[in-house]
Amino acid sequence: MIRWMLVGLTVCGCFGLQPTQAAEAARPISFELDVQPILTRLGCNAGACHGKSRGQNGFQLSLLGFFPDFDYMTLTQEARGRRVFPPSPDASLLLMKASGQLPHGGGKRLDPNGPSYVLIRDWIAQGLARRIPNEPTLSKVTVEPSEKPLPRDASVQLKVTGHYSDGATRDVTAWAAFQSNESGIVAVDPNGLAKAGPIPGEAAIMARFMGQIAISTLSIPLEGSVPPATYASLPRYNFIDGLVWDKLQRLGLTPSAPCSDTTFLRRAHLDVIGRLPTAEESRAFLADSSTDKRVKLIDSLLTRPEYGDFWANKWMDLLRPNPYRVGIKATFNYDAWIRDKFRRNVPYDQYVRELLTAQGSTWRNGAVTYFRDRREPDELTTITSQLFLGVRLECAKCHHHPFEALGQEDFYGLAAYFSKIGHKGVGLSPPISGGEEIIFTGPGREVTHPITGQVLKPKPLFGLAPVGENDDPRVVLANWLTSPENHYFAEVMANRVWADLMGRGLVEPVDDLRATNPPSNGALLKALGDNFRQQKFDIKQLIRSITTSYVYGLSSEPTERNVSDTRNYSRHYRQRLRAETMFDAACDITQVPENFEATPPGSRSTMIWTTRIDSLFLDSFGRPDPNQDPPCERTSDTTVVQALHLMNSPGLHRKLTAEKGRVTDLTASDKTPAAIVEELYLLAYSRLPSAEESQVGQAVFAQANVTRRQAIEDLLWALMNTPEFVFKD
Repeated sequence: MIRWMLVGLTVCGCFGLQPTQAAEAARPISFELDVQPILTRLGCNAGACHGKSRGQNGFQLSLLGFFPDFDYMTLTQEARGRRVFPPSPDASLLLMKASGQLPHGGGKRLDPNGPSYVLIRDWIAQGLARRIPNEPTLSKVTVEPSEKPLPRDASVQLKVTGHYSDGATRDVTAWAAFQSNESGIVAVDPNGLAKAGPIPGEAAIMARFMGQIAISTLSIPLEGSVPPATYASLPRYNFIDGLVWDKLQRLGLTPSAPCSDTTFLRRAHLDVIGRLPTAEESRAFLADSSTDKRVKLIDSLLTRPEYGDFWANKWMDLLRPNPYRVGIKATFNYDAWIRDKFRRNVPYDQYVRELLTAQGSTWRNGAVTYFRDRREPDELTTITSQLFLGVRLECAKCHHHPFEALGQEDFYGLAAYFSKIGHKGVGLSPPISGGEEIIFTGPGREVTHPITGQVLKPKPLFGLAPVGENDDPRVVLANWLTSPENHYFAEVMANRVWADLMGRGLVEPVDDLRATNPPSNGALLKALGDNFRQQKFDIKQLIRSITTSYVYGLSSEPTERNVSDTRNYSRHYRQRLRAETMFDAACDITQVPENFEATPPGSRSTMIWTTRIDSLFLDSFGRPDPNQDPPCERTSDTTVVQALHLMNSPGLHRKLTAEKGRVTDLTASDKTPAAIVEELYLLAYSRLPSAEESQVGQAVFAQANVTRRQAIEDLLWALMNTPEFVFKD
């Protein structure tokens, strides 16, 4: 059993550890167990100091101490051994600079009379032991409390315990690093003291020690009490509702009232098929008195042809390549392949397996463009893990992931599944890559660890997925990815769909699932993933489960007991319309379709196969940059450019003033001004105008020197420049 370096530590000062009992100078000291945690605690190996690429002032440490062998060699062998000097430990540069006795860019980090200084000095004096006899390894860390509600402005001291391979445990709080994912709700200081703020909510506090991570979930319920009967009486249309109510009850939040039929009608149309209901559809739905009309509406929308293009358009954001890099024909075929999967509602697991195992010509099988665009195993690893696991491995390509237990060995082990991909053809020749290319499974090449040079065999991030001698590694990977043992696969897709429909993902960003970025409702995310798998990865059934829940139909209007809630779904969260949805809505309302380049006449903007097709409107409202590598992120914020475009766009003006279109038809009709106002409100908002709105609208027609056509143009233009039109409620 190891004799630990300090007994009875108490926390004090900046790094301030004051021993209540002196360390035993004669005991053996380990570099990895004793010294390296000090370097991490003091920030010496942080990314802003010696842990950054190429280090600082010629002295480099591995980021956050994830490579002890490298750090030991750097300290003991580089710089002619001057960093550590066993004949006179106090003369070591490591101690003299860190304690401020010599100039140090990082400032004073060690107290010459403190326990950390003494321990490092004793380690140097003992001969710089890399390891000590029978040295155990750290198996895991735990943090207490792991979960706890806190009153407003209260504090709690976290305790981190290290668990070792020899069965020993050790209080390592003094050497752990802490970070809150919601510091505005619960902040944490360097010593692990967590303090609740004034805002109700929940925060996850990460405790990291020697590459191991533990999470403490601290919540601040809203002040005041809510009778349990309030939550027990809430409707439960399906499994989603009860899990949301459970979370709201823990936080003392209450849900908003249900939204109106008009709001639900518009919301459901925009969410499921990405287009507004017609005036006739709105009238029919509002006149329907059946109690199940909302469920029937969802079921009917899921059968509409617009569904396939709308949801394929979302996935093209993630997969669409730059046509000038991979070729226009390859991009067109890729787009057609994806649309076909959504139009036929191919199960999600089958869709992913076909994509990851695709072979053949880029001119005949659009899916192989995935491997034409991303040609190297490391490139394919980052996009595959992020899209289909929700795990961002980009950091682990160069160093150990700072917020996850994943390192370079994990990254390149996963990359090895793509080591046998072969390319035959002219390859890429931007800016015009017009040639055909064949993707096939070949003899392959070795994938090696960039530091150790070790040849790595294909290995999944967890579990087992061995590759036999005659196996195609991509088939093995696809089978592991979609297997029941891999909960990430179903959950990341469920989270994406949930975010689209509910305004915010259970995990944000939606493709960053990790222990240090926990879901706002872990039980709900698991249930959604399980349900998705039980429904045989039917995306339409996943959408139906969410949109037929009571929670989906809540109003966005806050109450006194949920006004501060932005992540627990006590109310609906409004979203700005997607660029394509808004443009198609403008075309539908004006009855003037847009003619896009390189697309059939009358194509909707959700049918555009490349973002290289010009559209100032779509660019203004945040469609992805065609030069950005996928997965692309849209701009979802509102901007001044968008407001100015709606007010001054020549293209929108042409639609309003077109010789053939909605305005012309209404002008020539025998409808009264009141009937025209009603029609325009149904078209733009999917609701009837209030009495006051009708009166204001009719007043436009009564203005002097304003023709009937001008009044219709002005009123329709005004409605399309309001938040009610721009946002999905």
